[in-house]
Amino acid sequence: MNDKFTEELVAQCGMNCGVCMAYLREKNKCPGCRSTCANKAVSVLRCKITNCEVIQKRGAKYCFECEKPCSRLKQLDKRYRTKYNMSMIENLEFIRDNGVDKFLRWQSTKYRCPKCGGIICTHNGKCYSCQHIENLKV
Repeated sequence: MNDKFTEELVAQCGMNCGVCMAYLREKNKCPGCRSTCANKAVSVLRCKITNCEVIQKRGAKYCFECEKPCSRLKQLDKRYRTKYNMSMIENLEFIRDNGVDKFLRWQSTKYRCPKCGGIICTHNGKCYSCQHIENLKV
């Protein structure tokens, strides 16, 4: 499996950072939401989900460990469904019901470039290896 599909790159909200534009880009590359590196993207540093006190207090790994999705997760999910045809809440439900390993295998298939085997970005459908553009609206 490609190194971009690891449990450490699955954010609390259900985003696979391995398919995120900020992680895939060359300049100012974000190390992922769970990274302890200092060079995180500003959006990660400001993220209310990544820095959620409830998750930290409970020692929870994912948002599905809360009783119900918070308003911030619902807003993020709505934006990603509309703009990128991807649901954080569905990702979290998949992880909860099937485990993170199966989720990563599914992601590896879904975001694999059919031309070169590279990674397709969820935000723009672009393969960062061969520049192929894939329509992810499936």
